[in-house]
Amino acid sequence: MSVTIGIAGLDPRHVVFETSPLVELGVALHALSEPGHHPGLHGWATATTTSLEPDLADRLHEADFLWRNTFSDIFMPFAGVIGGNGRTGADLAEDLDILDRLDDERFVSAALEFTCANLYGTGAASPLRDPGMRARALDMAAARGPQQVEFTQRLLADPAPVRRWIRRLFEDCDQAFFADTWQRVRVPLVADARHKTDLLRHKGTAEAVRAVSPALSVDEDGARISVDKLTEGSTDATDPAVGAGLTLIPTSLGWPHLMVLHAPGWRPVIHYPVHRPELPSPASVELLQLRMEALAHPLRMRLCRNIARSPYTTGELADTNGITAPEVSRHLTVLKKAGLVTTRRRGRYVLHQLDLTVVARLGSDFLEGILR
Repeated sequence: MSVTIGIAGLDPRHVVFETSPLVELGVALHALSEPGHHPGLHGWATATTTSLEPDLADRLHEADFLWRNTFSDIFMPFAGVIGGNGRTGADLAEDLDILDRLDDERFVSAALEFTCANLYGTGAASPLRDPGMRARALDMAAARGPQQVEFTQRLLADPAPVRRWIRRLFEDCDQAFFADTWQRVRVPLVADARHKTDLLRHKGTAEAVRAVSPALSVDEDGARISVDKLTEGSTDATDPAVGAGLTLIPTSLGWPHLMVLHAPGWRPVIHYPVHRPELPSPASVELLQLRMEALAHPLRMRLCRNIARSPYTTGELADTNGITAPEVSRHLTVLKKAGLVTTRRRGRYVLHQLDLTVVARLGSDFLEGILR
């Protein structure tokens, strides 16, 4: 299982290493919402959360599905602006200006990714113009809760005021806590991007990509990058309809997540954690399967990846993985008997979620692998 990026014939000048305060803000917000994913940030997360003004804390809670369960592509607008060059802004204000340039259909599809994550990478129609996708988005939002329903309804009715609300929220986060955080983490990120750019110029694309993470590899003929993840997808960095280019963004707060933007019509982006000596390198999926015999079934590992990030219904898991609901139920029963999955009811929906605390006791390699 992997995400692949076609790079055959890609001019190295179109491979860029960039830093982005908006991307790092998205990771920071995720770490505040899911501190269990980021054990090295507990102190920062606790201090930041307790210092938030009540109004800002409430607004963050209102929109946290944009970064808690899925990392919305609205944090990487430079990859989706038609006719753009894949470059990020010099500061958060410029990144937000790029976000303003993203057309409504792309913004809405990215903002509603939490309702249609299983369609990511398929080029599904925009819910703004497709009645079927609109109904699906509203139905999936209903499985998440009333806040998600209200947000989805507002966004589909008129994206403009929601876009202004989100920009103001990000600006207030910058003033409240992120400006200081960015000032602290920016220096090592710039240094890493500069180092990787030097590798790119002097040793080529393959060498620079390999230096990013052990989870990345380039095939022998240099035509494809493979990202070792418990998911499948593909994209092309030389698509003429989008414009040739690949952007790589380092993150200081994002470990252990290694994310790939591979949505159709967007430039591919690899978002990778900067190596820190005190943190282990993620194990390969092959080694992970050898170590975790009880969880070695590939389909159960994929289900674990889904429910580690967000509660899912049986129907959603079946739809996402292309199998029947009874088959999902059988695999969930195995995981529940092992004490790895918890369930809760929301109205007519039963949601399943991986117990991260229990899984962490089994081994950090498994947890890092499914969160990568």
